[in-house]
Amino acid sequence: MLWPEPSTRLGGRWPGLLPILLALLGMARTEVEVLLPQEEQAPTPGALSSKETFLLLSLHNRLRSRVHPPAANMQRMDWSESLARWAQAKAALCGAPAPKSASAPRATQQVGWNVQLLPVGSASFVHVVGLWFAEGQRYSYTAAECAPNATCTHYTQLVWATSSQLGCGRQPCSGAQAEIEAFVCAYSPGGNWELNGKTIAPYKKGSWCSLCTASVSGCFKAWDHAGGLCEVPRNPCRMSCRNHGRLNISTCHCHCPPGYTGRYCQVRCSVECVHGRFRDEECSCVCDVGYGGAQCATKVRFPFHTCDLRIDGDCFMVSSEADTYYGAKMKCQGKGGVLAQIESQKVQDILAFYLGHLETTNEVTDSDFETRNFWIGLTYKTTKDSFRWTTGEHQSFTSFAFGQPDNQGFGNCVELQASASFNWNDQRCKTRNRYICQFAEEHISRWAVGP
Repeated sequence: MLWPEPSTRLGGRWPGLLPILLALLGMARTEVEVLLPQEEQAPTPGALSSKETFLLLSLHNRLRSRVHPPAANMQRMDWSESLARWAQAKAALCGAPAPKSASAPRATQQVGWNVQLLPVGSASFVHVVGLWFAEGQRYSYTAAECAPNATCTHYTQLVWATSSQLGCGRQPCSGAQAEIEAFVCAYSPGGNWELNGKTIAPYKKGSWCSLCTASVSGCFKAWDHAGGLCEVPRNPCRMSCRNHGRLNISTCHCHCPPGYTGRYCQVRCSVECVHGRFRDEECSCVCDVGYGGAQCATKVRFPFHTCDLRIDGDCFMVSSEADTYYGAKMKCQGKGGVLAQIESQKVQDILAFYLGHLETTNEVTDSDFETRNFWIGLTYKTTKDSFRWTTGEHQSFTSFAFGQPDNQGFGNCVELQASASFNWNDQRCKTRNRYICQFAEEHISRWAVGP
């Protein structure tokens, strides 16, 4: 039997207590307890502090990650307040049997118990859990049994692979001969199951997390863990949605609540389109002919500028300055146009030829740009799982470079890439590029009209 202090201390300070403790120590069993819903109850007097519960939970998971041989199906434990209340109530019994409930059971749950009674002040709860785990030194996994005249049931319950919920309680007790302290942990589902009168092995050996079930297919390993623990996959996408957005872990897309947009629902939409229509996906306005600005409230004064090139009646203006994708989008809209929409091979070929010659001849007024590429009005819409033009139209023509798009949702904006002969590439929207504005024929027809 393992003791927290030398046995001389027990005999010297509490004479006559040793026989009592020998009868009480080593209590560990799996029972079916009636657990009634207690979510609305007030905290139990004498319950463990939040710091103590954190330490006990962390210790349990750390010890479970250090079993030998390694466990292939060991589950990560989470703290249960309902189990903690039951453990505290059991600790308050100070070793006495629990009274039978007079009320009919409304819910049942398999619960395993580890109970330890020690002299008051002789050990901390963390020390007690360490004693339970130390019983494993006398446990043979191969034979699935404890050494003769030894106790291992605390250990086997502590490392029972499928026990995933934990709650503990502690209570000082006044005995007839001395002051003792009860330490109790409740585990759900319980362990220490027997087959033909013999307790089965507490876990399956193998590589860590190699036998996790589908419901706990994640593998959790903290910095102080020796191996991994099976857990419910918390976030396989490694991302989170802001502003109460809902993450679809199958597609790794955020479904945003009304009023928000963006990959992470991080953009608040509060734009009023005075002369135009609002697009939820872009969280911006598409202006009517003759109006520009963020809210389409500015009447564009024509003529505004000259075209750099004309294709099938549309005007294309190539910027000499650089901006982010959405900055470029707003600048084009402020002039009464949109970022270029390339919807045919003809437009693609002419723009690529023009930009190729422009590289060595065009004067750049803003040198603060990161690439020699140009934004066009195409973005990836996670809610549609497709690329769409700024106006909302579906992309029918495509000219992505070889191997593109390849940013898997992180490069949501499309550029004409100089190194790929100005074919398309998906890029992070915060990149600073030059850009191409497009003015449709209905815009151009009004250039001769005054304000």
